[in-house]
Amino acid sequence: METRKRCIGFLLVFCLALTGCTMTFQSPVMPKPADSVLEGFQPSIADLNNRFGFDLYARLLDGDKNLLISPASVAMALAMTYNGADAETREAMARVLQIQGIDLDTLNRNNLALLYFLRTADPKVRLDFANSIWMREGLSFDPDFLARNKEFYLAGLETLDFEREDAAGVINAWVKKNTRGLIEDIVKPPIKPLTIMFLINTIYFQGTWSEPFNKNATTDEPFHLGAGGTVTVPLMRRTGEYGYLETAGFQAVRLPYGEGRMAMYVFLPSPELGLKGFEESLNWENWESWLSGFQKLSGTVRLPRFNLEYEAQLNGALTALGMGIAFDPDRANFNNMVAGVPPANIYIREVKHKTHIKLDEAGTEAAGATSVEMAFKSMPLEDFVMKVDRPFFYAIQDEETGAILFLGSVHDPR
Repeated sequence: METRKRCIGFLLVFCLALTGCTMTFQSPVMPKPADSVLEGFQPSIADLNNRFGFDLYARLLDGDKNLLISPASVAMALAMTYNGADAETREAMARVLQIQGIDLDTLNRNNLALLYFLRTADPKVRLDFANSIWMREGLSFDPDFLARNKEFYLAGLETLDFEREDAAGVINAWVKKNTRGLIEDIVKPPIKPLTIMFLINTIYFQGTWSEPFNKNATTDEPFHLGAGGTVTVPLMRRTGEYGYLETAGFQAVRLPYGEGRMAMYVFLPSPELGLKGFEESLNWENWESWLSGFQKLSGTVRLPRFNLEYEAQLNGALTALGMGIAFDPDRANFNNMVAGVPPANIYIREVKHKTHIKLDEAGTEAAGATSVEMAFKSMPLEDFVMKVDRPFFYAIQDEETGAILFLGSVHDPR
């Protein structure tokens, strides 16, 4: 159980956000999976999402720019896509997602159990996941691929005419609805002619602090920028008993939501180390070690109120991690995705990720969305019908010599 708590805690670290509203709604009920699925849940497999998340975070660091990713969202979207991969592409994705040696059925069942455990973690915290697959009208997709995503990822399967002017808007409206308006425009219109599918995951979190900050204690204070200089921000204040960790390099505090199972962990690097120095040591092994060191202590926390958005194309980061073959039109193999299409003709055109977080005295509201856009390298040849029912031209030629023996045209075959 402790391992599961640590796993769930980290899955939320990069995707939590804050709101000034108390929750007055309930999450949609998720069907309870079979007991065999829940009893077979392996926290060690779920932890692999966290390892992947740290790797991805490190690849996306960009100077002094704000960064916010949802490892859970990206991993779920790529796991859905992984169900259609084959051969070297499948192996490369497994290495990046760190799921080598785990058979597909075990992975899928574990992800289904994880979705259920997260959705039912705390009645006072709202945590919603939604998955969908949007397919180009007129194509035949592998039924086993679709069935697995529907069964284990609860993915909605939608066929859509991508030539419609509002096709991108239809998909974006679904994302906006499932992130409560925090994420918009994950798909840029118009949809490209060779795009055949979008696999999309959304995550939405809303939680009130177990002990809210007093709004009257919030004051405008200077915030020292990493690049130098200061800005004035609203700095919240709360005194109480917290999980706390202090080392030579940082201070860290655990701020729980709802009944306390979910929490935000805030790490403040020392001035000497700085955020960049701290991030150099940020990995799964250190994370586990740090979590085990938190102790209950009384103290005062000062935390900025903020409202931030982040957007990134993940192609470069995932390629750097070793998944480049999936983006290569000449090498990618998604043989298990589209029926009757040569496997080398399908590749990932783009993995796009957007997040939004709001944090204030009452709690946190956050959302993330990940879109995996699949495309054809070229339009596959289809069985054709040629009905010669109008004037036509013809020629008779000797293949060996190239000599044309006859050229002609027919306007009236009578």
